[in-house]
Amino acid sequence: MKEQDFTRNRKQPFLSTLLFMINLLRKSLAVEIDGFVRHLNDRLSASVSHFTSSAFIQNRKKVNPEVFKHLTSVIIKNFYTPDNDDLKLLGGLRVLACDGSIITLPFTKELKERYDVVKNTSTLNIVQAKISVLYDVLNELVLDIDIDKPRASERELALKHRSCWQPKDLIIYDRGYPSFAFIYEHVNHKVDCLIRVKAAHSYVVKDFVASGKKSLVTLIKPERDGPFKGKGYNRKSTIQVRLLRVDLPDGETEILITTLLDSKKHPTKIFMKLYFLRWGIETFYDALKNKLKVEHFSGYSDTTIRQDLYCAVFISNLQSVIVNGLNDELEIINEGRQYDYKVNANLSYGFLKNRVLELLYKDVPLDKVFKELEQLFLKHTIPIRNNRKNTRDTQKYRYKDKPLTTKNQKDSI
Repeated sequence: MKEQDFTRNRKQPFLSTLLFMINLLRKSLAVEIDGFVRHLNDRLSASVSHFTSSAFIQNRKKVNPEVFKHLTSVIIKNFYTPDNDDLKLLGGLRVLACDGSIITLPFTKELKERYDVVKNTSTLNIVQAKISVLYDVLNELVLDIDIDKPRASERELALKHRSCWQPKDLIIYDRGYPSFAFIYEHVNHKVDCLIRVKAAHSYVVKDFVASGKKSLVTLIKPERDGPFKGKGYNRKSTIQVRLLRVDLPDGETEILITTLLDSKKHPTKIFMKLYFLRWGIETFYDALKNKLKVEHFSGYSDTTIRQDLYCAVFISNLQSVIVNGLNDELEIINEGRQYDYKVNANLSYGFLKNRVLELLYKDVPLDKVFKELEQLFLKHTIPIRNNRKNTRDTQKYRYKDKPLTTKNQKDSI
């Protein structure tokens, strides 16, 4: 955080502090410290000095949370290379999804002032924040994450991810994002988008719904009440988009708006499956909250919240890179089976606990640790059962707490 930080010779230098923070801190700090020191000294023959919880708390104040974003960017840079056979694209496009989610924070004075105090479904006041993620749904990698107040605009948070956009990206959004200004930003950056819209979103959409057509290329205009000063467009500007009608098996109809205009290259029939790919970001949020347990924060300051959040994203990407490297092995396992099998994500995070230290510790042979993790991942796979239909009960936890342990998933970290 400052130039003079970690310049004195202490029991816990910067790299040791960083390693400790990466090791999924979810238990009492005293227990985590004991396990950390024992693992490095016993298994890796290191000479790590024991340190106190108080010393670590003081040291972590000197660690800029952005260091974990930097480590994530190293993973991203090394994954998206032309010679990476594990890289998955769809028709040459990198398929991304962007969405926001609410997380609950510790109830402290600092966090109440930095974020907001809101009421939950009862009368209890809690502190919450909104996070926004840009996610590669095919390769299961987080490209960027940001955190803000819970009432922050999802569109504004989504546009903060622009530094990660690339030409030949297709970004999928749910309802709540579409607007002329939002779509304009994508067109201006030569990035395609696919957005679900409400049937009453605008007169253009209403006319399309009434027409009964499956697909229509049309023009949209800026919202009448929008300010135009400093914008790259004015009141008379237009954008050419394509409207699509998708009829779901349950009889519901979805309306999509996209900048993919070529109906020969992108026929209407592909868009139901294409939009469904957005579900990948929902499963990521499930993993972030329920498997990586990001809301079990290891501290109570805004800096600590960001450290834990960005660190969890780094671990998630690390796990995804290892899993992506097992595609050939999984194909062999799946031969002749009724179902295709995939790596058990919940257990894989548990296997990364402590072993992530070995992956990042300079004196350990990297290939050996990777091989051990790959064997553990392949040993614990679960079947993929497609087309399952479960009725969603939105009132399930409205008046009571969510169960601490779900029936189909036990804690792994």
